[in-house]
Amino acid sequence: MDLLGKIRGSKDLKKLEVTQLPLVADQVRSVIIQNISKTGGHLASSLGACDLIVALHYVYDTPEDKLVFDTGHQTYAHKILTGRADKFPTIRQKGGLSGFLKRYESEYDAFGAGHASTALSAAAGMAAARDHFDGKYKVVSVVADGCMTGGMAWEAMQNIGQLRTDMLVVLNDNQMFISQRVGHLGKILTQLLTLGTVQNAGRKAELFLNRFQFWGKKVLRVAKRTRVLLFPGMIFEEMGFTYFGPVDGHNIPELVEVMGYVKNLKGPVLLHVVTKKGKGYEPAETEPTEFHGTPKFDVETGLSKKDPARIPTFTQVFSNTIVKLAEKDPRIAAITAAMPEGTGLAAFRDKFPSRYYDVGIAEEHAVTFAAGLAAEGVKPVVAIYSSFMQRSFDQVMHDISLQKLPVVIAMDRGGLVGEDGPTHHGIFDLGLFRMLPDLAVMAPADEDELQHMLYTAFALNMPVMLRYPRGKGFGVDMSSEFKRLPFGKGRIFSKGRDVNILALGNRVHPAIKAAELLKALGVNAGVADMRFLKPLDGDLIKEMAGASGRLVTTEDNALATGFGSAVLEYLNENAIQSDVLRLGIPDHYVEQGRPDELYEDLGLSSGKMADRISGWLKK
Repeated sequence: MDLLGKIRGSKDLKKLEVTQLPLVADQVRSVIIQNISKTGGHLASSLGACDLIVALHYVYDTPEDKLVFDTGHQTYAHKILTGRADKFPTIRQKGGLSGFLKRYESEYDAFGAGHASTALSAAAGMAAARDHFDGKYKVVSVVADGCMTGGMAWEAMQNIGQLRTDMLVVLNDNQMFISQRVGHLGKILTQLLTLGTVQNAGRKAELFLNRFQFWGKKVLRVAKRTRVLLFPGMIFEEMGFTYFGPVDGHNIPELVEVMGYVKNLKGPVLLHVVTKKGKGYEPAETEPTEFHGTPKFDVETGLSKKDPARIPTFTQVFSNTIVKLAEKDPRIAAITAAMPEGTGLAAFRDKFPSRYYDVGIAEEHAVTFAAGLAAEGVKPVVAIYSSFMQRSFDQVMHDISLQKLPVVIAMDRGGLVGEDGPTHHGIFDLGLFRMLPDLAVMAPADEDELQHMLYTAFALNMPVMLRYPRGKGFGVDMSSEFKRLPFGKGRIFSKGRDVNILALGNRVHPAIKAAELLKALGVNAGVADMRFLKPLDGDLIKEMAGASGRLVTTEDNALATGFGSAVLEYLNENAIQSDVLRLGIPDHYVEQGRPDELYEDLGLSSGKMADRISGWLKK
């Protein structure tokens, strides 16, 4: 029976009997699995939250009532149930549905979500605004347990407890986040769940401690006397919440019953729901980390349809290089913010567990933690995605560069990342971090240059930002030995009579190709790989400007305050006359699509660069 075909929102869902809702959830899962197998996307987390989302839309009157989700990884069922099922095959594709939440995509998307730990703050603001205008709608924040490792979530929690406003926080506890969860809160939740069925949390916590004769009973006596936090409910009760749970997040009738009860309670309420990542699809249940963000895969086997080309990704080269360097230098340590697989640090973790630190979704802490390590003689590398490093600007300024501490920040996913869209494109980092004194900023042209830059970064003994893109390298030959690159110096491939292209990062090889295309048009163009954004190679800029009198800068970063702006500043400060064309990302957010599609649209592919340069020269 096709129930899903009749559902375009909460009102349609409410026409069904509660006993029919599990079938709706099964049909939603089928749509998710079939489509994500063809497009790729965030599978395991969305499958795990499917039953919960069905229950939420059944109990609450959305979109009048506001559902605020954290990160958006868990919301595919939400999109399907709110009138977007027909468009779901377009998810994460150019011109299609976003893989995350967008206010301008649907009235049901109460608040945009792409980064972690934001939902509680946004929901608190919405609830306060409702109270300000004497509104009657409900506000619900759905937060996965991994997001609770972020400091912003706890800042919001203490504020919500102070406000005492009416709102529901649903803690979606899937017993892990992107990778295995870390931190003390995760351990507390795990202790609870080792006790069997998820109910009667306080009694079972007591039973758990009683099992350990040599220390458990003593801890229990002290805990009862001093109100130590034995289980999650006590944490949240102390913060001003009324706590319910844990509740089975895959028992829809039970979820509906409990939500119906807490819906009209006064003050902040926290409902602890336990789910299983990948629920309903065995390969994703067995390997939830592999199916967090998955490429296309075969539904029958669960095997991903990987590119047969054996060109390594930049992340893989970073992973291999950091392991090799750490084998020779026992002072090297690695830090990740809950992304060991995504950043390539899983191999380092497995080989050097005592030198590996996963701090949870806490980028700010990760950076200052690294600063503390460096202050005492450790050589830390912090591997964080570009779009998440935006959160750590103050820590880089105050705790690293101001104190001149030798921390290496390996900034993965610099530039366009493709189908994840504007929340994940790393297109603001160059402008954001180049303003900081005493910080070197490097960007490799290709995978071979990346390994040499990482080697160089440790040798410099200063704060270093190493920025590299997502995806495969350019297929260049890899050197068998590391070499130290000259500090602040680029390399000239060729000097042109008509124009010279100064390229940074992954636009170097496309610039070389563009120069070849220009040659066919009768334009003599030279190309230089700048390597360093900071310090800039002034001598190279002066030499290339003098050779042609015309410069082109190209970067996969926002033009405002980026690499091209740095070149203009240098020319101005040194009174060097040169016409300059800047190629980069204009002053707007870039939507999702395959990287090749986006580079073409933005005029940053080889062909489009050649066309733009040729047209500029004609003018």
